Amino acid sequence: MAIFPFDLLAPYGLPEWIVVSLVVLDWTLRIAALGWIPHNRRPSVALAWLLAIFLLPIVGVILFLAIGSAKLPRKRMAMQAKMNDVIRENTPPSYILGNVGDELPEWILSTAELNYNLGALPMVGGNRFDILTDSHEAMRVMADAVDRAEDYVHFEFYIVAVDDASRVLLDALVRAHRRGVRVRALVDHLGSVGYPGYAVLVKEFDRIGLPWRRMLPLRPWKGEWQRPDLRNHRKILVVDGVLAYTGSQNIIHRSYNKRRNVRKGLEWKDLMIECTGPVVAELNALFTSDWYSETGDLLLDEASRELPDVQGPVFAQVLPSGPGFETENNLRLFNHLIYNANDQIIISSPYFVPDESLMHALTTEAQSGVDVQLFVGETSDQFLPYHAQNSYYQELVAAGVKIYRYKAPTVLHAKFVLVDDHVSVIGSSNMDERSFALDLEVSVYIVDRDFRRRMDEVVAEFHAASTLLDIQEWNRRPLWHKYLDNVARLTSALL
Repeated sequence: MAIFPFDLLAPYGLPEWIVVSLVVLDWTLRIAALGWIPHNRRPSVALAWLLAIFLLPIVGVILFLAIGSAKLPRKRMAMQAKMNDVIRENTPPSYILGNVGDELPEWILSTAELNYNLGALPMVGGNRFDILTDSHEAMRVMADAVDRAEDYVHFEFYIVAVDDASRVLLDALVRAHRRGVRVRALVDHLGSVGYPGYAVLVKEFDRIGLPWRRMLPLRPWKGEWQRPDLRNHRKILVVDGVLAYTGSQNIIHRSYNKRRNVRKGLEWKDLMIECTGPVVAELNALFTSDWYSETGDLLLDEASRELPDVQGPVFAQVLPSGPGFETENNLRLFNHLIYNANDQIIISSPYFVPDESLMHALTTEAQSGVDVQLFVGETSDQFLPYHAQNSYYQELVAAGVKIYRYKAPTVLHAKFVLVDDHVSVIGSSNMDERSFALDLEVSVYIVDRDFRRRMDEVVAEFHAASTLLDIQEWNRRPLWHKYLDNVARLTSALL
């Protein structure tokens, strides 16, 4: 006679020994996960994985084995470490933080030292920055720069596709290649592969022999296997080592070429910066590092052997982050800046799904009287992050954070952090676990009052296009909406 409850768990006449084996396997996986999953993980991430495994043990374990580690393979991390050593060896010993003088707050220097210890790039002076807020115009500006290239062009973007807007820049790359300029391109594989125009790009680059690589490719049939959720999200263009561009935008039409987006009128709002000065060498070092990781070619003849020691403003520093590093570099930078703010913090992030440390930092500063402003989108292209971020609004507003929602159908995609009247951070990083742990990102830490004032002009434009969240009205949103928000929040640590 079958032992209860296994007879109730034996559908379709399965033998009792099979049912017993499945139950034993089920509980073995759950118990093992309790001691296995939390190792070197934040409690929130561990709890999210444990929830998945306890609800669906076998499926959860398979998913964890496939995407549960937020680190790149050891070989690739060793290559990143080698590049860090090369950069440190060629940094002037006396020039780690730059000669910023005595007029800046001490915490600005401590931030530069933190960044250097995390990412191996020093703060350098003598830079200049221009702000580009229209993605199509930015591609035309970058195309003009490529057309003036004489030696090399380094191109690295998360999403690249051929269309009416991007054609101007991509054609400039082709022209540069044909006239003998050394053009090298990196394109994230899974980031780009699903967009109309990507296949055309592959055919054109391959046809003319332009050196390019898929970043973190996922093509098992060619022996290329990476964690599918670890992506290279950086956006970098370097021309001749004297001019560079970075920021939030991809090389694609602002509608992203999707019929659904065009039908809804969705268009992405981005922000890029044009850079000259020693900071260009740092962005180029980051490209060189990524090219080395994908190809094994170090490109030392196309990278500065030694960072120039230029005195005077504007001071800037490049901070790389992502699963190639042992620490979550960008999260540490953001938290450090937030806790050191005295007057104002302004953040723009299309995907704002903070971990506990970032949430505590923002609410603490708001409660201490700092003016904290957060720009997010009224609409989004990502279902789970959109609903997850909605679940944080009530707590943020209760602490005193002002939340501005950029009006639909524009999809806010600009990413920046502004602190007091000195500091601006522009880059590719969102404020979510994906950008903190799973994606390779780039941020530029800029210390300059004039640039900070120019960013205030961008903020004024954002204010004009946004509405301040009314928490009373927000709390009256439909019950099903709140339910989705709360369910999505459970996945926030894994997004």
